[in-house]
Amino acid sequence: MDLHLDDLTVTVDGRDLVDRLNLTVTSGEVVGLVGPNGSGKSTALRCVYRALRPSGGVVRVGGSDLWRLPLRTGAQRLAALTQEGGADFDFTVAEIVALGRSPHKSGNQPLTEAERAQCVRAMEQLDILHLAHRGILELSGGERQRTLIARAIVQQPKVMVLDEPTNHLDVRHQLRLLDHLRRSGLTVLVVLHDLNLAAATCDRIGVLADGRLVAAGRPADVLTTRLIRDVFGVEASIVEHPITGDPQVLFTLDGARSDSESPSPMKGTRS
Repeated sequence: MDLHLDDLTVTVDGRDLVDRLNLTVTSGEVVGLVGPNGSGKSTALRCVYRALRPSGGVVRVGGSDLWRLPLRTGAQRLAALTQEGGADFDFTVAEIVALGRSPHKSGNQPLTEAERAQCVRAMEQLDILHLAHRGILELSGGERQRTLIARAIVQQPKVMVLDEPTNHLDVRHQLRLLDHLRRSGLTVLVVLHDLNLAAATCDRIGVLADGRLVAAGRPADVLTTRLIRDVFGVEASIVEHPITGDPQVLFTLDGARSDSESPSPMKGTRS
């Protein structure tokens, strides 16, 4: 199921936080949004998962205007992991994950045996099955994040949008999550801060700056030293990953010098 952002615009107090954003995520594709803080990435995603009504433009899922769909229908098509996603009540992990089935149930219908098995599989995938009976308020930030991702998986959407899903996750769980997204067959729009993770995960990348889409395409075409300098204001070198061939960004710290230029801290000292 395709996701289309057509001239998406968000204006607040006369300022365009998102300015006529046009972006298409085709069925089964993983597209990443990257850009500096305040560039409009999260604002755009909030319009996609209906937390913020756009000032202009349309979000279409499967050809339908998402904002005109009944909430249940929209939730059956699209699931979201938000930055604000959390839990105010101390439900267990298993209860939180089971809530993902809500768009497919009526009233207080209990889960079927197949749905319970589905919840177990999602918890296994996210390495939280051993936490099933723990209260979510007892968990670490990474454990909570994985619980909410499992809930989104159980929702069985056609489209998934994720805002910085690797926050709070250690490296192993970051890679497991992103690998799952690549293999899921879902249409995925994801905001990532780590350019190297975006390059390794996404079929295409869209770069936002000051609310506008300034570049879009395959990671190897988009991630250039010039773009990173112009958009992020930092110097970087681009190399190929020795195994995958994906572009990898090597950043240079301000004022950094090579070892040959730097005085050795041991020179001129004696034990």
